[in-house]
Amino acid sequence: MPRTDRFLDIRRDPHSNELLARRGKSEAHSVLQRAGIIAVVRVHETYHRAPTGLTEDDESRLATDAVARLRVAGYHVDCEEDLDTGSRPASYLPLGSSVAHIAERIHEATTTEEAADALIELTAAHDGILAALDEVLTATADFHDGLGQATAPYIARRLRYLADEHLRVIRTDLADTRNTLADRHAPHPGRSTCSGEVPATERERSAVCACPPPPRTLPAPPPPVAAGLRR
Repeated sequence: MPRTDRFLDIRRDPHSNELLARRGKSEAHSVLQRAGIIAVVRVHETYHRAPTGLTEDDESRLATDAVARLRVAGYHVDCEEDLDTGSRPASYLPLGSSVAHIAERIHEATTTEEAADALIELTAAHDGILAALDEVLTATADFHDGLGQATAPYIARRLRYLADEHLRVIRTDLADTRNTLADRHAPHPGRSTCSGEVPATERERSAVCACPPPPRTLPAPPPPVAAGLRR
């Protein structure tokens, strides 16, 4: 049975004539955002709409691109016939997947050295990911300085505040965590790897490795019998 989170609707609302995309999960939302469609987060749902100020033809071009991208990603899209052109653009891994790979490395790390080595990609002072994020926030603030809108100076100050205060705390704490791990030189007690070797001191002749036995779990006690059921 197909998963319900692999289905989306992209069509014009019959009342407002807005081009809206509904349903789908976070992966589909990312595809829509990369196609230029804006997320609207409400209490009970998240849907997507075209940016304001576009003509209907421009909105249709965005929707057509979104439908093609979603179909490449394996989604079933219920849409108006003219939005499905049969085009299937090439798909590339987004930059975020490289950062997600760091999380995978930490999930698989069995020693403090392995975890520290993965974290250095985030914390490197000159070309780490967090240093690059600092540059992005600063560049976006600089962009708003010359934008000319009434709210632009406030947004620029807010972005610089995020870089100077919140991001700086994250960079400092995570770098300290990474250095502490690098100094420890210890295996993770819950993630030891099995070498498949049996030491000469092993007493059990049936042993095939030196790994300790799994912790013994006691069976859960039966639920108490209701007083009215006793005889």
